[in-house]
Amino acid sequence: MREIGVGLIGTGFMGKCHALAYGAMVPIFGGPLRPKLLKLADADPSIGAQRAAEFGFAEAVTDWRAIIADPAIALVSITTPNALHREMAEAALAAGKHVWCEKPMGLTLADAESMAAAAQTATGRTQLGYNYIRNPLIAEAKRLIEAGELGRITHFRGAVDEDYMADGDIPWSWRCRLADAGLGALGDIMVHLVSLAHTLMGGIDSLTAQIETIHKTRPLPDRPGESGAVENEDAAQALVRFASGASGVLATSRAAWGRKNRLGFEIHGTKGTLIYDQERMNELQFFSASGDASTRGFRTILSGPVHAPYGAFCPAPGHGLGFNDLKVIELNGLLRAIDGQADPLAVDFAAGLAIERVIHAMVTSAQTGTWIGLPA
Repeated sequence: MREIGVGLIGTGFMGKCHALAYGAMVPIFGGPLRPKLLKLADADPSIGAQRAAEFGFAEAVTDWRAIIADPAIALVSITTPNALHREMAEAALAAGKHVWCEKPMGLTLADAESMAAAAQTATGRTQLGYNYIRNPLIAEAKRLIEAGELGRITHFRGAVDEDYMADGDIPWSWRCRLADAGLGALGDIMVHLVSLAHTLMGGIDSLTAQIETIHKTRPLPDRPGESGAVENEDAAQALVRFASGASGVLATSRAAWGRKNRLGFEIHGTKGTLIYDQERMNELQFFSASGDASTRGFRTILSGPVHAPYGAFCPAPGHGLGFNDLKVIELNGLLRAIDGQADPLAVDFAAGLAIERVIHAMVTSAQTGTWIGLPA
């Protein structure tokens, strides 16, 4: 088995997810490439050293450019705050590296366009962190749709909600500032819903949207009694028209009390319906209008080894996969693409740009009160 040198930039929540995926890759999927964890970058040297030891990297550095400059590193993971993605990704691509970058691509649509252009002329492969579409049950939903089990698809209704900003007393942070975070709920979580819609329904042709900042100010953590303005949105909703002709509704909120990771959809067709919710990620609900009307009803499809690649993790149905398992599946797709194999679910920088165009079109629509057309 050939080795591939890996560098990781960022050691927070998603940095740990990437590290876990690298460690699990060979035990779960075998080849084609064995990740060799060489360098990890964190601005704090003590945290970097600790994370390198925990994650299994050979060395910690404080300057991410040391990872880009290392000829032994072929694959760079970028799990830093959004404002840093563009510079790091473009530097890695210019150095001939493969790039695995967390979403969103950057702060602005111009960032995403620049990154996609850089990837188009680079030799390295790119992938964005849209691991929810890697759930074997999403593949099953796609199979059912393409097999005609739902008939002609007429409507997609989706929502992605969390409550990490629901409390108005949560202090102001970089997440509230356009220059640091870019868009709010749209860039942070709506992009995941759009990735699911694109995967299952195809491209969005046009949309009209509303956005809202629910908590317009938040207390400043270092200045008691003072508040800072929240510059991005807490919630958004859009009516969309897919290129197929189907209609859709997409909604998101980062201030929805009780919602921890609600990423769900209903897909309606002329012969049936599919329902899915990420908080119950090992279940897919399917209604078929065929058969005796007296016995019709939703049935639960429970994930198991028949839904590849579930069986690579566990030989028994009903035991379930988790969030980090989807990250391993995502990495497997990237490594196989690097090895020259097809990865039909890949969200590379080109596909990621299409997602970014949707969320930024929602902002433009909300500001102008108009329908916005999107490139084919």
